[in-house]
Amino acid sequence: MMSDWLWPALALLLIIEGVGPLLFPNRWQAYMRKLATEPAQNLRQLGFVLVVAGSCWLWWLLQP
Repeated sequence: MMSDWLWPALALLLIIEGVGPLLFPNRWQAYMRKLATEPAQNLRQLGFVLVVAGSCWLWWLLQP
C-alpha cells in the first residue's frame, strides 16, 4: 500500500530538511539569501535535476 512508505518518507524529509536550520541557522539564512538572488531559470534547472535524481533513486529502491 502506498501509505506504508509515503508517510515515513515524508517524515524523513521533514527531519532532513530541519537539520540545516537547527544546527547552522546563520549559514542556512545566508544560503537562503543567496538562493533568493539566483535567476529563476537556474532554480528551475536545479529543481529538474533533483526531481529526476530522486525519481531514479526511488525507482531503483522499489525494484523487486
